[in-house]
Amino acid sequence: MSEGVMSTGEGMRIFPDVEACIDCGGCVVACKRTWDVPADEQRISITTMLEGQEADQGFNGKQTRALAEGRTPGETSLPMQCYHCENAPCVSVCPTDALQKRDDGFVTVSDDLCVGCQYCLSACPFGAPQFPDADDGVASIVGSGGTMDKCTGCRSRQEAKKGPACAEECATNAILVGSASQIADELDKRESGSFFNDTALEIIFGDDARFFTS
Repeated sequence: MSEGVMSTGEGMRIFPDVEACIDCGGCVVACKRTWDVPADEQRISITTMLEGQEADQGFNGKQTRALAEGRTPGETSLPMQCYHCENAPCVSVCPTDALQKRDDGFVTVSDDLCVGCQYCLSACPFGAPQFPDADDGVASIVGSGGTMDKCTGCRSRQEAKKGPACAEECATNAILVGSASQIADELDKRESGSFFNDTALEIIFGDDARFFTS
């Protein structure tokens, strides 16, 4: 497995190291190839913030430290996908229980229960839910948003003791997979940190967000 995959299966979390991401798109390609995701759909994307901007002097490539010190981090690329949150907002707002937080840590969607209301899309702060067949003009009225699709965490691969395809093929090990403590320890070892604020960390990790406090 890649250096970014520290453990798989039950209790796993997926989390980005933004200081390692170089916006190469390898994770997007790996996901599409592994799961036959159509070219115009994606379960993982790379969001670029402050594109083309330099960080404050001395903080290039040190985005998390810049944020912690109230400085400008400069251009930052962030792999965005379903992080299989401990306190998943999508699960709490789903009116049909199509979304479930499983005991093994994965957030799953039941296609036969999804009515396309798109409440999960509004609730998720990370943009994970996708609606490839949505008719946006009427979805809010009659629930014709299509069936929700999102990152599965490559659950079947993890059950086979393999890492998610995106993490395994990340050239810089920017996608971390493991327990909260393992991810926090790895970020600390890299002298990196979380690009997310405390609220987002609590959504993703629940009580385990304590591992990310300095």
